[in-house]
Amino acid sequence: MTPASAVEPALRAALPAAVFRDLESRYLEEPRGRFIARGGLLIAPENVEQVSTIVRACAEAGVPIVPYGGGTGLVGGQIGDGFEPVVVSMERMAAIRSVDPVENALVAEAGVILQNVHEAAAEADRLFPLTIAAQGSARIGGILATNAGGVNVLRYGNARDLCLGLEAVLPDGSVLRGLSPLRKDNAGYDLRHLLVGAEGTLGLITAATLKLHPRPPARAAAMFVVPSPAAALDLLNLARDRVGEGVSAFELIGRQGLEFLAEHLPQVRLPLGQPEWSVLVDLGLAGDPQAALEGLFEAAVERGLASDGVIAQSEGQRTDFWAVRESIPAANRAVGAVSSHDISVPLGKLAAFIDRAPAVLDPIGRFRINCFGHVGDGNLHWNVFPVPGRTREDHQDDRDAIKRAVHDLVHDMGGSVAAEHGVGRLKVEDLERYGDPAKLTAMRSIKAALDPKGIMNPGAVLRAG
Repeated sequence: MTPASAVEPALRAALPAAVFRDLESRYLEEPRGRFIARGGLLIAPENVEQVSTIVRACAEAGVPIVPYGGGTGLVGGQIGDGFEPVVVSMERMAAIRSVDPVENALVAEAGVILQNVHEAAAEADRLFPLTIAAQGSARIGGILATNAGGVNVLRYGNARDLCLGLEAVLPDGSVLRGLSPLRKDNAGYDLRHLLVGAEGTLGLITAATLKLHPRPPARAAAMFVVPSPAAALDLLNLARDRVGEGVSAFELIGRQGLEFLAEHLPQVRLPLGQPEWSVLVDLGLAGDPQAALEGLFEAAVERGLASDGVIAQSEGQRTDFWAVRESIPAANRAVGAVSSHDISVPLGKLAAFIDRAPAVLDPIGRFRINCFGHVGDGNLHWNVFPVPGRTREDHQDDRDAIKRAVHDLVHDMGGSVAAEHGVGRLKVEDLERYGDPAKLTAMRSIKAALDPKGIMNPGAVLRAG
């Protein structure tokens, strides 16, 4: 591929000097160190016109482009691998252009940090419900490019469901101006849904119209001890029967994650100790969510679906409960995973997967499993760790075999090996191995039609070349 240096003189002549930045190490390595770039040219444009100038020049010269948001992605989509691209960072395009509580819509540029969207919505007495652990650093462009999920998918959907319109620069440098907040618009192909989840391979998202929701009048959370993942699913169904769409989140937590927290983050209080399985239930209602949780707990105990529980008595306690769930990834990093799996399976098979999955590792070796996640939408984080006394470096040669064994089981059970983190560069081979052939052919055709020179984030989602 043509290196970025080939187009640098033309870009420096066309753009203000202030948009050029030093290519610091954070732009060259993804958080887990799986992908390390060898160089390139970093540009942080200020507006969509400058993005268009960059893309147009790169298209003419055949220079690859890699978009960069908050750098929090875990599948290597933000790191150029084996070539020297123009890295387009959206960090300076960080304006919230408008908030309309009547339209229930907010227009944010791609570089806006998710937490700032939450705050802007709250100032208008509205809710932007997408919540992820990296909300203090993840940026809207990357969130949409990966179709991020998070803890509230059960009630509000993925990023795609929360996007009404997009502004984006296409691979030829033309600008798609589609920020309309319309809920109904069937005038031709919906390019918004094509670009959301494409990980920058079909164009660069520069701004988005996001869907806002009314703020629930009252919220409450509880943690319940459940006898098994199957019981957790039955409890979820019971909760939805009782309060309907008032269930905002329903998270499954296994003992191993709590043990990691106790060992590495002892400041995180564990309200129920370290039960084998527990769930975190979050409600948002017009009535009394605490009373609803009390009634749910009583019904769950009567049916054998819960044996213990604690209900938050204040917003501070609710925050403490969520700190348990949101701190598990940090504890995982302190231990060091051998292989991490972001997978989803149909709800009817979720409990069976949890029961069967450990056995697929038996031919490989002994490991600890930390299973947790968004059980309400079938998304699990099923992560494999070394036993005490060993480190992940001791199992470097086992990683591929572990991933293959786990992903084979997920595929056999009708699931997905890329639930909410995307494909990036890490899972390209997985997509080729497990993806529907007709879908892959269509994806390659779309890529070739929109990006014939293959300059947009080459090697992400689809194999380059």
